[in-house]
Amino acid sequence: MKSFDYTITDEVGIDANPAVSIGKLAKEYPDSEVILRNGDKKAQATMLMAIIDLCVKCGDRITVEVSGGNEQKTADAFENFFKENL
Repeated sequence: MKSFDYTITDEVGIDANPAVSIGKLAKEYPDSEVILRNGDKKAQATMLMAIIDLCVKCGDRITVEVSGGNEQKTADAFENFFKENL
């Protein structure tokens, strides 16, 4: 398993638009399972409503966990996405 922490800098946090983008990105890596954690809550990256239910706000530090095939490539793609968009 690969994981990284990221502090959200977008003033809106993770609402519907970035949640959809996260889901689309996760579907590009079907061999990997991607889990987002915010405190004691977690969501699969392919589950739009679960991501929104994490209630991620600006300043929250989330953990992204990747397991399965292509872990490093998937983790790198998600880390780049978060840095560029959130």
